[in-house]
Amino acid sequence: MLTTTLSNFRKDIKRYLDNVTKNFETLIINRGKDSGVVIMSLDEYNSLSATHHELSSKVNEQRLDNAIAKLKEGDSFQKDLLD
Repeated sequence: MLTTTLSNFRKDIKRYLDNVTKNFETLIINRGKDSGVVIMSLDEYNSLSATHHELSSKVNEQRLDNAIAKLKEGDSFQKDLLD
């Protein structure tokens, strides 16, 4: 996780954004008395959104927990995907 000030971010925006996207870093910009800001890559954001959706209901959460338990117990099988 990277941290910087708004002034430093302005001075070198490209470098900071390259670090975020290429190195999967999360950037926190401190803004003094104002609330800070978090910058993350679009891939990271999409991943968090998907995880949030999957865990948004107890039914989905239980299905995922059951699938993980089956995988750990070796009670799973592999299927080929259709083209």
